[in-house]
Amino acid sequence: MKYQNDTNEERKTPEIPQSIEQIMTAGLDMKLHMVRHHAQMAYLLAGEIMNEELVFLTGHRHERDKPLGGQFRRWGSNPGSVRIDGERIPIRVPRVRDVEASKERTLESYQHLKAGFDIDEQLEDSILLGLSTRDYGRVAGSILGGFGLSQSSVSRAFKERSAKALETFEERRFDEEDILALWIDGKYLARHQMVICLGLTSDGRKIAMGFVETTTENAEAIKGLLQRLIHRGLSFEEGILCIIDGSKGLFKAVQDVFGEYAVVQRCQFHKRENVTSYLNEKDKPKYRRSLQRAYERPTYEEAKKALTDIHRELLTINRSAANSLIEGLEETLTLHRLGIFEELGLSLKTTNAIESLNSQLGRYLRKVKYWMHSDQRQRWVVMAILEAEKRMRRINHPENLPLLRAALQENIKQNRLNNAENEPVHEPSFN
Repeated sequence: MKYQNDTNEERKTPEIPQSIEQIMTAGLDMKLHMVRHHAQMAYLLAGEIMNEELVFLTGHRHERDKPLGGQFRRWGSNPGSVRIDGERIPIRVPRVRDVEASKERTLESYQHLKAGFDIDEQLEDSILLGLSTRDYGRVAGSILGGFGLSQSSVSRAFKERSAKALETFEERRFDEEDILALWIDGKYLARHQMVICLGLTSDGRKIAMGFVETTTENAEAIKGLLQRLIHRGLSFEEGILCIIDGSKGLFKAVQDVFGEYAVVQRCQFHKRENVTSYLNEKDKPKYRRSLQRAYERPTYEEAKKALTDIHRELLTINRSAANSLIEGLEETLTLHRLGIFEELGLSLKTTNAIESLNSQLGRYLRKVKYWMHSDQRQRWVVMAILEAEKRMRRINHPENLPLLRAALQENIKQNRLNNAENEPVHEPSFN
């Protein structure tokens, strides 16, 4: 078969086949056309399925030796319909007469087809992946005799599916999951903040756990999110690492909900960018490198000394940058203090994991032109989260995660010892 280049002349639409056999023997143009308009494929396939049962019962037309002793005979056809992607599509249904019982025999295949014939759930996914419902209707809706998928039916199907997905997502249980760490971060969507929580399991998997819609990363809204996760089975009594940016609301929410069981790792990348944002363009590259090298020091003592030296130097250059560095500095060194930076720092020193998730959400949601209400926002967000979750990889070196569990347990033990030593001693009274 020769493949010719398209010319400026408008290409004619091929004549649409009336059977599966015609499609299989058709030329390349026809096959490509049927791929684009595959609702017609489903329509023809439905006819083939019923015809197979018809031949099984009655044999081929004009065949002398009928199957099943000639018990069944062809008896014309009736108008019927099959369900294709939420729409009832007209179709001719063969009738069969049971001669011995003197009554009509209903085709079992038609009953199954009538209940539902979904062309392809991936077409609904294509809405999420960037194809608007209007494009969807144009691509998938042009089929023989006006049969097809209207924009409204596709929108309706996607709304139903996304509503169910949101309900299921909000009911996810975590009783069987051993969660070691949480990444928490927010993403703006139509002037609303979607604060998302991503969990890390003891075998290195990342799982989307929940989100809350709010206007800012305020402590009360995030506390509500974390408390709901606990009600859904999140266990934290053996310690949990929370990786966040510099948000005071996030920090307060973590402390209020998890208390002594939580340790906070502030994102080193955010800290570096916050500090250098105060500097002029000439000095930024130098101090980015200096801060990066300081944070890469393997021990807490070495990293703390290197950062203290940078702070002292910044005091002579830009006091605001120096103050930014010292603010929350200890939380940026949590992994160093726990003694696991070399083993797990690559994956847990920044919020990169959830930033990557937010980036994928942006790719899926950027085609939405109008955000009408909260229900729409949350349905689309959860569909995007579930799509992104399919592509999530385990963290690097998950075999080192038992070190994190041991460090968290030791941290809880040490905190309790320190608190006990600092409690005031009450002298007995002899009055």
